[in-house]
Amino acid sequence: MQNLTGAAGALYEEIRDLPIVSPHGHCDPEWFAADAAFPDPAALLVVPDHYVFRMLYSQGHALADLGVGVPGKQADPREVFRRFAKNWHLFLGTPSRFWMSYVLHETLDVAAPLSETTADRIYDEVSEKLQLPDYRPRALFDRFGIEVLATTDGALDDLVHHQQIEDSDWQGRVIPTFRPDNVLDPNDPQFLANVEQLGVISGEDVARFSGYLSALRKRRAFFRKMGATATDHAIEVVHTVWLDDPEAVYQRLRSSTYAPEDQRAFYGHMLIEMAQMSVEDGLVMQIHGGSRRNTNPAVLAAFGRDKGADIPVATDWVRGLEALLNRVGNTPDFTLILFTLDETTYARELAPMAGHWPCLRIGPPWWFHDSSAGIARYFDQVVETAGYFNLAGFNDDTRAFLSIPARHDLWRRGVAQHLSEQVSKGVFDLADARMLAPLLATDLARDSYRLSR
Repeated sequence: MQNLTGAAGALYEEIRDLPIVSPHGHCDPEWFAADAAFPDPAALLVVPDHYVFRMLYSQGHALADLGVGVPGKQADPREVFRRFAKNWHLFLGTPSRFWMSYVLHETLDVAAPLSETTADRIYDEVSEKLQLPDYRPRALFDRFGIEVLATTDGALDDLVHHQQIEDSDWQGRVIPTFRPDNVLDPNDPQFLANVEQLGVISGEDVARFSGYLSALRKRRAFFRKMGATATDHAIEVVHTVWLDDPEAVYQRLRSSTYAPEDQRAFYGHMLIEMAQMSVEDGLVMQIHGGSRRNTNPAVLAAFGRDKGADIPVATDWVRGLEALLNRVGNTPDFTLILFTLDETTYARELAPMAGHWPCLRIGPPWWFHDSSAGIARYFDQVVETAGYFNLAGFNDDTRAFLSIPARHDLWRRGVAQHLSEQVSKGVFDLADARMLAPLLATDLARDSYRLSR
């Protein structure tokens, strides 16, 4: 990554070492509960990272050869790492290249450049370091300067690992996020079984819609007790609708006598119910919209979900959120953070919406657009209409724990570059830029997600 100079360099130096606020991501809380050594370089850096293995898969490398195997079949981790190193050139131009270089050289203190000839040497060096106390999850968490890290947890999760963290003498703050899609969305193949389990866990009678809502409220209360400040919801086609008789639709779903439209309508209704519950209990609501999941049926059948075949689709936020916003959008204490993979909606829809509705905040560039160019496009498209104070700051949204500092560094570089350009264009002066820089690096995320202790 090119060094920043001038005003951009000065702004970056002021924010580069600020604490990391990570309000949304997918790290495993068991890492911090058990604080066990990470297993090996391949299991840490390649196998769980869909940015890495989807690129290799696109170039003809079998997922099984990359360690993304069928349960019961184990690929040789050294061979997986060799394959990754041999194909390191495939990542030129991608943010993955920057993240991984940062992890290897800054986090793991590897001096040699990654290549086919250095693969075994780097594998051995990293393997040795992963056994040291300084490279255990808690030690890295502390070294990274993470102020708070939020995980994403299903509505049926017992949060036992979060409880173990709470009961330990470690001071790291790891909090859950309530992700109830599998008990809200009838398109989930296990929806009915999940709802029954929801009733068992909550002690509520979910045979009636009122009992189902009570069960959800109890689970939200449990997550709040365990430190959660937010919920999270994924939807391919953004759609909300208020049903006059949700009980009737709920009973058709339970008895499998529903029409296809019932499934869509019910989930759209439940998003509004979740928003109303957020008004009641104060949990910030997140919606990640516009990803068509598991588009490669052969990969889905052989390897399961979330194997790199999720693809962005066009999104209609204005019509899709109309029913929800008309019901609770004017509520001052409600916060709804929107994430999109459809960049065409930034200037056309999301910025004008966030510039009007009191509840809305625009999430940072997500997934395919979490890159230097994506960050620049984001600021160019949203700031003029939404301003800075209707943004939600940054979150890394990653399963790759070691890449968290790299992702925040990339964002902070983008912030510094953007603000310096605004100064050079005369949009505002350097004093304003210095005020905005820490806001974008940390403070907006703290505020949007209500993370102040």
